Amino acid sequence: MTTANDTLMDLERRFWRAIRDNDVDTASGMTNDPCIVTGASGVASIDSKMFASMMANDSWELHDFSFSDVQVQELSDDVAVVAYKVREDLTVDGSPLTLEAADSSTWMRSKGEWRCVLHTEALLGDPFGRDRSTPLES
Repeated sequence: MTTANDTLMDLERRFWRAIRDNDVDTASGMTNDPCIVTGASGVASIDSKMFASMMANDSWELHDFSFSDVQVQELSDDVAVVAYKVREDLTVDGSPLTLEAADSSTWMRSKGEWRCVLHTEALLGDPFGRDRSTPLES
């Protein structure tokens, strides 16, 4: 028997596979228009045209991903939050990169279709950024 948690994690994995496979139509079809996105670059409201442009960017490519520490919380029959750690194997600006982050997505069902309305990504590391900063000179 498929649970709501299974359904929501299947959505999240399907979205990530669409990004990995550069399947703009599938990824766009799963994303609210607009969708709020937060991460290291700040906060943005991404409409479908901007989303397609972001996917067409050839400065990065997702090769593989894996989830751990998954948590799903249903807020209502039609709204749920999925949170997890993700390990991403990418090429960025021509160089291989492995990224570990904590991500979350808020999914909303409307007319029987689930759409991601909010996605966040926080790079893992020291919560105060000490592992990314350089010491101050005296």
